[in-house]
Amino acid sequence: MLLVLSEEQKAHLGCLPRVGEAAVGELGRLAVELLRRGAAPRVCEAAARKLNIGVDIVQHGVEGLSYLLTESSKLMISEVDFQDSIDVLGFSDELNNLLLQLYLDNRKEIRSILSELAPKLPSYHSLEWRLDVQLASRSLRQQIKPAVTIKLHLNQNEDQTAQVLQTDPSTLLHLIQQLEQALGEMKTNHCRRIVRNMK
Repeated sequence: MLLVLSEEQKAHLGCLPRVGEAAVGELGRLAVELLRRGAAPRVCEAAARKLNIGVDIVQHGVEGLSYLLTESSKLMISEVDFQDSIDVLGFSDELNNLLLQLYLDNRKEIRSILSELAPKLPSYHSLEWRLDVQLASRSLRQQIKPAVTIKLHLNQNEDQTAQVLQTDPSTLLHLIQQLEQALGEMKTNHCRRIVRNMK
């Protein structure tokens, strides 16, 4: 799978051949540091003074490299696909090899950083349900008023929570139909491709 770069990202990465290979290594280190700790303008200013280049060039280079490394690591692009993805930039073979080595050295760490940033969603633990039917009341002697009560137990961050939901059977049937339709959509080629790219 190839990584598609936008024109803005190509422009940000376009400054790399002008700064030299040693500076690209430093910018790569800063890009990984940006992913670890977040944005730090002072670090970019210090790196610009150290490398004798403009602050905006450092910022654009770090942003471009962090995008390249993040998206490549997220998609687990192979070495060949990574090289093919950056060939469109027109860099020298030495710079391409330097970027490839930067990617290979940091992809496991970047994937672990991205997994820590992912939101922790609750997961299913168990379900209890009850069907209540009201047959009569003081004002109406003959009526049928069904209600389904559901108690959904969830696990979230080692804690268990419970959500109580109540609905009538027709709404529950509609909900079941919508969920079955969504599961059917997940089997289409388009959704499979999206899910594969999200992993």
